[in-house]
Amino acid sequence: MSGATRLGGIHAVRAALEYTPERILRAWLDQQRRDLRIREIGQRILAAGIPLNTVNRKSLDAMLKERNHQGVVIEIRLPSEKGEKDLLESIETSKAIPFYLVLDQVQDPYNLGACLRTAEAAGVHGIVVPKDNAAGITPAVCKVASGAAEFVPIYRVINLSRTLQQLKRAGLWIVGAVGEGGQNAFTTDLNGPLALVIGAEGHGLRRLTREQCDRVVSLPMAGKVESLNLSVAAGILLYEAVRQRS
Repeated sequence: MSGATRLGGIHAVRAALEYTPERILRAWLDQQRRDLRIREIGQRILAAGIPLNTVNRKSLDAMLKERNHQGVVIEIRLPSEKGEKDLLESIETSKAIPFYLVLDQVQDPYNLGACLRTAEAAGVHGIVVPKDNAAGITPAVCKVASGAAEFVPIYRVINLSRTLQQLKRAGLWIVGAVGEGGQNAFTTDLNGPLALVIGAEGHGLRRLTREQCDRVVSLPMAGKVESLNLSVAAGILLYEAVRQRS
C-alpha cells in the first residue's frame, strides 16, 4: 500500500498502539502464539477498532522478510515529514534544551533508519535533512528504525546552510563532525542547545555546511581504518552528548 509500511515486534507494535494508533491500518497475529504478551496486544488492537487477522507464522515471515516479527505485524501509515517553519516553532515552544541531529545529504535509507533509532533512544528532538539528495521517510527507513520513525520528527528544509544560520540565531550551538582535523569529541563541550551535524556517506560535510559550524569535532581513531560508518559515528557522538548532559 502506498504511503504505508509494515512493522513487527512486540516493542514497536506496543509503541505504535500507545502513541499513534490512528495510523495503524490493520494487524496480524501468529495464531499459534498464546502467551500473555501476544494476548495483551491482540486485546489492545481490538479495543482500538483495528482490523485483526490471525495467521500462521509462515505468513508473518513472508510479510517481514529478514525481520523478527515476534508473532505480531501491523500495517501503518508512514509518518509525514515536517518543514523549516515547524522546526523553528518546535524550538521556540519547547521547554527542553534543544538537541537536534542534522544529516547533510545522507542518501542511504539504512543509515537514516539507524540514525533515527539511535536518535530516539538518545532523546533527540528531531532530525534535519536538506530537500535535495537526502533520504526521507520510506518503508525501508521505517523498518530499520524499528518504530523510532513514529517519535522522532524529520524536518526537510530547502536551504540547509540558511537553516543552520537560523538555528544559531535561536541559540543553538552548531557542531559538525569531520573525519580528521577537528577537536577531540570527548573533550569538547556538548552541553546546552545543540545541533550535531553529520556529513554524507563518503563525502562528509559540504563546504557551506561546514562554514556554518561553530566548531568541528573528530573521533579518535586508534586502528587502521580511516573512518566509521556515519550512523555509527552519529551514535557515538550523540551518546557522548547524552553523557555530558547527564
